[in-house]
Amino acid sequence: MRPLSELGERICILGPSNSGKSTLADAIARKSSVQAIHLDQLHHLPNTNWVPRPANKFRVLHDEAIAGERWVIDGNYSIHFPQRFQRATGVILLDVSTLTSLFRYVRRSIFERNRIGALVGGQDSIKFAMLHHIAVVTRGNRKRYADIYRQLLLPKIYLPSSRDLNRCYQEWGLER
Repeated sequence: MRPLSELGERICILGPSNSGKSTLADAIARKSSVQAIHLDQLHHLPNTNWVPRPANKFRVLHDEAIAGERWVIDGNYSIHFPQRFQRATGVILLDVSTLTSLFRYVRRSIFERNRIGALVGGQDSIKFAMLHHIAVVTRGNRKRYADIYRQLLLPKIYLPSSRDLNRCYQEWGLER
């Protein structure tokens, strides 16, 4: 596996919902002393049940976040890929199984009240729309992200399973 240092000081982490993006971003941020940016927190209004911000306000927050010199950012929001990849120095694509993502979603919704990347003042709960997104919509997204990943000329790492993700934590000396 490529050393973490080869990804540079502005790393994008992509992948399906509940694949471990926020947790990995936070671990890398702590290890590398960079800012962790969780796009879900920028995209949604705090103290709500995951209500999205107006698109123009999210774009402004996104672009302000990527203007920094050192960061690790997790999330997809593919409409903003062009400007994010233009600033990025490295990319990590997580691609854990749909079953793993579903399990993580249910676990975090029920048991993890203070999880990394959670919405400030929000409360996670199991929602049919999110189950549908993970089980159905993600299949197409997964293929699209893989195609985009293949075309990127940035230093990059592909982690296709939970086992590979765990090995990444171990090799890079990251703590969850």
